[in-house]
Amino acid sequence: MEENPVRDGETGSETGVEEALVGNVNKLTVSPPGFSGPPRKGHLVFDACFESGNLGHVDYISDFEFDLFIRPDTCNPRFRVWFNFTVENIRETQRVIFNVVNFSKTKSLYRDGMSPVVKSTSRPKWQRLPAKNVYYYRCPDHRRNYVMSFAFCFDRDDDVYQFAYCYPYTYSRLQHYLSSLERRNLPYLQREQLGLSVQQRRLDLLTITNPDHMNQEREKKLVFLTSRVHPGESPASFVCQGVIDFLVSQHPVAQILRDHVIFKIVPMLNPDGVYLGNYRCSLMGFDLNRHWQDPSPWAHPTLHAVKQLIVQMNQDPRVSLEFYIDVHAHSTMLNGFMYGNVFEDEERVQRQAVFPRLLCQNAPDFSFSNTSFNRDVVKAGTGRRFLGGLLDDTSYCYTLEVSFYSYMTSGSSAPVPYTEETYMRLGTNVARTFLDYYKLNNLTKDNIPTPIQKYSSEPMSPMGNANGKGEESTDREREKTFKQ
Repeated sequence: MEENPVRDGETGSETGVEEALVGNVNKLTVSPPGFSGPPRKGHLVFDACFESGNLGHVDYISDFEFDLFIRPDTCNPRFRVWFNFTVENIRETQRVIFNVVNFSKTKSLYRDGMSPVVKSTSRPKWQRLPAKNVYYYRCPDHRRNYVMSFAFCFDRDDDVYQFAYCYPYTYSRLQHYLSSLERRNLPYLQREQLGLSVQQRRLDLLTITNPDHMNQEREKKLVFLTSRVHPGESPASFVCQGVIDFLVSQHPVAQILRDHVIFKIVPMLNPDGVYLGNYRCSLMGFDLNRHWQDPSPWAHPTLHAVKQLIVQMNQDPRVSLEFYIDVHAHSTMLNGFMYGNVFEDEERVQRQAVFPRLLCQNAPDFSFSNTSFNRDVVKAGTGRRFLGGLLDDTSYCYTLEVSFYSYMTSGSSAPVPYTEETYMRLGTNVARTFLDYYKLNNLTKDNIPTPIQKYSSEPMSPMGNANGKGEESTDREREKTFKQ
């Protein structure tokens, strides 16, 4: 998300507790004060020592109420938004209230009906909690910080329950997905390691195009897309996978795009931050989307590698780098929308608006009215702003945002919560829009594009679908809901 981060001073902070939150809880049993002996059933055990986990501290208030403290981003106490933890050793029908008490932001979609997501070992499909069970308010007991409280009833005593800010999309999930693509040996897909993060995780680069296109002498149109520079913005990964799934499919629109355009995609710009369960920062506490102007090869190695590649391609006379799109998620607004740059040349301003207008026609959840163009000084270090100044006037740089929560469609009276599948569908529609932008519709069969929802591709993950289950079992799981 490009929005300006909120400083701790604006919301206050639990200073003593924040200083102590240097790691995640690890199988922490929370028993009543004064209790001794082995834990009993119903003495909850909290854990966040797993990939993309985040929970720094738990305070026992009563048998039915617990205060939860988000662990701040590593090396940067300012950012406390993402949470992802498990709870076990519960009693069947045990009812609890969890209070997440140390958010670093005041504005939140929790005010507008958003709710955390939950799954359990017997119901592995993520579900949003009912909005009626979620409350977001300024709390006098916590220095008037904003608190998000939610009520939950545990219904199976042998289940492990997992709660998260939004649907997690981990570094390992991406690696499994990319490996499954590689195993298909598609002639138009190339995966390469562009570099390594500080903690030696892969920075992957995908190139998707017809290989014959690469060998032609004529100028090549190139679209560059990046995602997950802010690690807590997991919806961006689902959108990015939607783009990839469509572009490598056998859909006739995808085939035409591969014949005419080179797509280069970096699906995870901040793999360390994602792995560690940070919201906005890298391992070393940097908001990478403020360091495009002068990234350090040792402090921001992934950003440095991507910038070097883009600069190199921009200097290649055989390549026309026409689009840079950086995918994010937004914590206060609905729908998908874009940020673009401001130019003195009115014609360039109008040309820049073409792609978002076309996307609005293809994606019912995309809002052109929320799309805006700015030259805010604090955004100067973002990919959109920096590359907008670097590339020539035939190139367009956008931040694509999608809501953490929901979207409104024309004529709808209530917001529709996003799912993993609808995030991916937005990615599909982003890819589809390049056909309209390049006016390639006349190349589709009978001049009528095949409906996007009918395209065939491989499963969304190497395990069968987004949850590692076959379609039939997923349908059964959808019928299994949590009692409230």
